[in-house]
Amino acid sequence: MVTNSTRAFASLEDNELVALYKSAANQDALAVFYQRYAGLIMGTCVKYLKDAEKAADAAADIYTELVEKLLKYEVDQPKAWLYMLTKNHCLQKLRKEKTHRETEFSEEFMQSADDFNLDDIREKENLLNTMHDCIEQLRDEQQQTITLFYLEKKCYQEIAQATGLEWNQVRSHIQNGRRNLKNCMDNKHG
Repeated sequence: MVTNSTRAFASLEDNELVALYKSAANQDALAVFYQRYAGLIMGTCVKYLKDAEKAADAAADIYTELVEKLLKYEVDQPKAWLYMLTKNHCLQKLRKEKTHRETEFSEEFMQSADDFNLDDIREKENLLNTMHDCIEQLRDEQQQTITLFYLEKKCYQEIAQATGLEWNQVRSHIQNGRRNLKNCMDNKHG
């Protein structure tokens, strides 16, 4: 919609329109400046985004950016600055699309549940059985503190309260138990 104020601003230079917008937040001055280069903005967006609908969305976004950025930055050459703003906006959109692009997977490259390697499962099961056997071979205090710490996820203080041991004793039993457990596992599992 063309108003009397936008007609009056039509004769102003770009620098004058930008200065008027910056000094008084005059939306009419900004609208005249934007409309003056709407073709440049849209053409640049189409050039980079290769899609008319995306370009139209980007052109609308650029107006919103203008509202904020013209107040922040000192602009000596408004047309060149607007072109760079438009170009950078489009490049940023393309970068975002590139990082969020979904990849289609072909079923032939995907592993189904039936294809799990049974050897891996057996290997993990053997390790767990070996670990269980080795825990049972630890001294009682080490066995108890290792079980509470690693399997039940208790902290030193909770273990001390549950067992009646001192905090330093809990720490010592866990450290020694861990070392003995590792040695046992290494001996049994190679």
